[in-house]
Amino acid sequence: MDSKVTHYYDPAEYRLRSFHDAVSGFLDGTTTPRAYLEECLQVIDSREPVVKAFVHMNIPGARAAADGSTARYRAGNPLSPVDGMPIGIKDLFETRDMPAEMGSPIWKGHQSFRDAAHVHALREAGAVIVGKTVTTELGMAHPGPTTNPFDAERTPGGSSSGSAAAVGACMLPAAIGSQVVGSIIRPAGFCGNIAIKPTFGALNRGGGHSALSQSHLGVHAGSLQDAWAVTHAIHQGAGGDPGQPGLFGNEALASSTRPKKLARLATDGWVETDAATREAFEEVIAWLEAQGVAIMDADSHPAIVAFESAIAGSRKLCHDLCEYELRWPLNVYRDMGPGKLSDHMRARMERAEGMTADGYRECLARRDVVKARLADLESVVDGLVTLSQPGIAPMGLASTGNTVFNAPASVSGGPALSLPLMAVEGMPLGFQLMGFAHADTRVAGIARWMLETY
Repeated sequence: MDSKVTHYYDPAEYRLRSFHDAVSGFLDGTTTPRAYLEECLQVIDSREPVVKAFVHMNIPGARAAADGSTARYRAGNPLSPVDGMPIGIKDLFETRDMPAEMGSPIWKGHQSFRDAAHVHALREAGAVIVGKTVTTELGMAHPGPTTNPFDAERTPGGSSSGSAAAVGACMLPAAIGSQVVGSIIRPAGFCGNIAIKPTFGALNRGGGHSALSQSHLGVHAGSLQDAWAVTHAIHQGAGGDPGQPGLFGNEALASSTRPKKLARLATDGWVETDAATREAFEEVIAWLEAQGVAIMDADSHPAIVAFESAIAGSRKLCHDLCEYELRWPLNVYRDMGPGKLSDHMRARMERAEGMTADGYRECLARRDVVKARLADLESVVDGLVTLSQPGIAPMGLASTGNTVFNAPASVSGGPALSLPLMAVEGMPLGFQLMGFAHADTRVAGIARWMLETY
C-alpha cells in the first residue's frame, strides 16, 4: 500500500478548529453558536465519507442545543465557556439520545436511558453534543473504520480513533477520549491535535466501559483553551471518580509558564523510534534549551534514573493490569458464542485467565513504585518530556499503532498532554509533556507557553 498524503501537515501552518476564538462574536452578535455548528456540519459532510469518524450523529438535537445557546448569548447569559461548543463523545460512553455500541457487535443498537456523567455535565454547561465517535472494540486494540485525516491509508490511532480524527480534520473543536495505555495521547499525535489526559481519577468516568483502576477520561481539542474548558466543565458538573479528589484548578486556563527544568525521558520507546522522528524531537529539545530551559536526563539526577527504571516495561504492565481487571465482562462476552469477540480480544481473554491474584498484586505493587518515583521528581523538575509516538501513523488500518511512549504516563497516573509541534513526511508527530499527580494546571501552563512560543 502506497502512502497518499491527502492533506499535507505542517504544524506551523495547519489551523485546527477553535471555539474560544469565536465566543467574542457570539457575545457581540456578529455570529452565533448555531452558525458555528453549521460550519462544523459542512466540514463533516465534506470529510466524513473518507475519515469515518462518527458511528452515530444527532443533528436535529445538536441544532436545537445550538439554538438554545444562541438565545443565551443574545441575552448575555452563557452558561459556561463551553456553552455552544460542538463536541463528539467517544462511543464507549452512554448518551440518552444515541446508542452506545462500544465498537462491538455485542452492543449493536444498545440505547441507554441516561447520559454518562461527563456527557450530562457538558449538556448542563450548554455544550452541543453532535455525535458518537468511533472507538476500537471495547476500547482495546481491534480497530474500527476510521482513517487518518491526513492520509486515509494510515491509522488514526486508537482507541479514541474517531475523536482524534474528527478534531484533526477540523470537524469539531473538541471530542472526548479515554486512555488505559495510550488511547488519548497516541491518536492525538497521529492526527495532529492537542490532547489532555488528566491525572488519574480527575474526571468522572461513570456511564461507560473502562478498565477500573487504569482508565483516564480526557479531551482532544483544536486549542489548549478549549481542551481545558471541556476538562474543567466536566469536573465542575460531575467531579472526579468516586474516591478521588478530582481535578484541581480554576475555570480559566493557567497562564503561560516557562519551565526552568524539564526531564527528558529515555524510555523503552527509543529503540523503536525511527531516525526522522528522533531528529524532529531533537529540534524541539534544542529550541527549549535555546529558550533557557535546562534539559535534564539520567546523567543529571538519580531521581530521573529511578523513574526510568520504574517505568521500564510499563507497556506490558498496563496490558496485564487491564486484562486482569476485564476478565469480567470479557468472559461473559466470549461465552455468548462465536463472533461476539474478535480473535484479538479472545487472545487477550486467554492471557487474562492465565493470570493469578498474586500476579495481579505484583502489578499493583509495581504501579505504586512508578507513582512514588514520579512524586520524587516533583522537587527536581517542572515536568517531563518525550514523544507521543515512535513515528508517524503506520500504514493500514489493521493496527492502531505502538503504545510504548504512552504507557509511562498511564501507569504513573500523572497528567500528560500531546502537543502538535512536529511533522515528518507531511504527517503529524506529537510532543508529549508529562506532569505530576494533581498538578494539571502547572503542566497546562507549560504547555501553553510552548504552544504560544514555539
